[in-house]
Amino acid sequence: MPNKWTEDSSKHFIAGGFAGIIEVCIAHPFDCMKTRVQIGQYNRIIECIKSTIKNEGFSGFYKGLWPPLIIETPKRAIKFTSFDFFRRAFCAADQYLPEWTRFSLAGLFTGLTEALLVCPFEVVKVRLQSELNIPLSMQKSWNSIALQIIRERGFGTNGLYLGVGPNLWRHGVWNSCYFGIYHNLRSFLSNPFSTENDQKIGLFFRFSIASFSAIIANLANIPFDVAKSRIQGPQPSKDRYYFTTWQTISLVQQHQGFFSIYRFLKLFFI
Repeated sequence: MPNKWTEDSSKHFIAGGFAGIIEVCIAHPFDCMKTRVQIGQYNRIIECIKSTIKNEGFSGFYKGLWPPLIIETPKRAIKFTSFDFFRRAFCAADQYLPEWTRFSLAGLFTGLTEALLVCPFEVVKVRLQSELNIPLSMQKSWNSIALQIIRERGFGTNGLYLGVGPNLWRHGVWNSCYFGIYHNLRSFLSNPFSTENDQKIGLFFRFSIASFSAIIANLANIPFDVAKSRIQGPQPSKDRYYFTTWQTISLVQQHQGFFSIYRFLKLFFI
């Protein structure tokens, strides 16, 4: 008979898969706008929206949809199962680790695992999203772009794993902050709404904690997401301009100011 961990993992896999599909379909237009602003193709969100509709039509917002759609289901499912695995592993070492660090560490290792999985798909997605003035119907398919990258640059950090550094920072920081804050707050506040009559209030309680955790995680994550987009996107000169995570963040701050990193904050929260 399957043990409880296997049963829980199966439930997490299925739940995570369906949640991932729904999220990608709803959020992809916002992700496309975010990427285009991040890599410097537009200075303002409204400018990006107007230009995309004029030159590419509404379907332009769905450029690069297939890579995240394909990987989001296993990514989200693996996030659930790997967090459950790492949480159990760190909780087993309770004599060595303070209680508040266990969820953060489990989230960190979950994020690092996730980053290695999604990096090639992010490279292809950003390449497709950054192609302006080309209708979606005339654009190369995602697999053609992937094969082209492999032929020209290979699988390494100049090819499909371009930007793996900021990807590790991005997913590691986000998951560490989110899971650490969420589970510690939930334990600390100990949900008082547990009776059947107060079930809806209890759901709101958990939703509020999750929303707060996501806000903090996004604020911590944004600089690394910008660095990822800049490294994976078109370079501002013939030669490669952005190389590493912190070099890219430093260049953006130097030439555009610190707050330019957060100028598309609304899209993150959406």
